[in-house]
Amino acid sequence: MRSSDAGSYQAEGAQGPKQWTFLNNHAHVLLCLARNPDMVLREVALQVGITERATQKIIKDLVECQVLERYRVGRCNSYRIHLDLPLRHPMEKQHTVGELLAMLLTEEEMIRARSLDREGT
Repeated sequence: MRSSDAGSYQAEGAQGPKQWTFLNNHAHVLLCLARNPDMVLREVALQVGITERATQKIIKDLVECQVLERYRVGRCNSYRIHLDLPLRHPMEKQHTVGELLAMLLTEEEMIRARSLDREGT
């Protein structure tokens, strides 16, 4: 596992050891884009607490494995999440991306993600 995937964070100015979270940075980026598919890279990076370059790499990973679909709206990127794809780890593959997001999104956010996913199919 790369250190950027460790799911660690440390509040600005905090002293002591890093805190850990249950979700890694890939999940955090996906969650940001599920909440706002038009969010710019800089904003995603700020919310997740990683660099823009790391955010760009994660989005590239998610597009390559077909979890995300990138499309243009004017001069900006927007993203569609493929909710029916299974999670990647063997221990989780019986669950889908949509099931994961449904635990973390509001009902309204999930409805919007589902409607975007249907538009793309």
